[in-house]
Amino acid sequence: MLNNQVTFRRVAAGVLLIAAPLFQAVAVVVDPGTWGDDREAVSYGANPALAQTESALYHWSWLLMAVAALGLVHVTRRRATVLGHLAGAATVVGYISASALLMADPVEWWLGRHYPPDRAQQILDEMLNLPGVVIGFQMPWMFFALLGLPLLTVAVWRARFVGWWVPLLVFAGYVLSFPVPYGPVTVAFWVLPVIALGHTGLKILKMGDEAWAAYYPAPVPAPAVAPETAPA
Repeated sequence: MLNNQVTFRRVAAGVLLIAAPLFQAVAVVVDPGTWGDDREAVSYGANPALAQTESALYHWSWLLMAVAALGLVHVTRRRATVLGHLAGAATVVGYISASALLMADPVEWWLGRHYPPDRAQQILDEMLNLPGVVIGFQMPWMFFALLGLPLLTVAVWRARFVGWWVPLLVFAGYVLSFPVPYGPVTVAFWVLPVIALGHTGLKILKMGDEAWAAYYPAPVPAPAVAPETAPA
């Protein structure tokens, strides 16, 4: 498989579209903050093992989602190409940037073990509200991920690769959950993209190499060169 570019890219895209949203859904389930104190400095300290597991799952979910997005862009080569390129680029940049923010988790856990919760939160806020952090890591890159992936699935739908319900579930799961307080309800929201993207990943895995390769542009034939006239 490693020697076959078509098989490798198809299988990688399919597997990552299943694994990436699943990792995120599992992360919110094992996150102590989902079920306990909404102050992470407290909930992380209550169960540091689960807190570290949750952070690692989010980290790999978001990194792998950035790679999986390239597989979705592939199926927009013939239709919705402009939207696929723009949304795909935003998705990749957004998810990679979002993953960088997870380094704040062990900092918050450490602060929670050494300071009262309110003081720990104050210190963390002062750190994360620095202009370099806000501009370089948070804005607007977080929203690139939040909005880029649903728009990318819209492009995949317009490319007639999936049904309309796929972008609908991704939008409902990630965008509509954003204003809702992080907690048990988030679990229900984030299961929806697992269904939609998992279905898309399975379709890619089942489509075969020939169907995947059909999305590559046909090679442009070289112009015919007239034979040189022999000298008299």
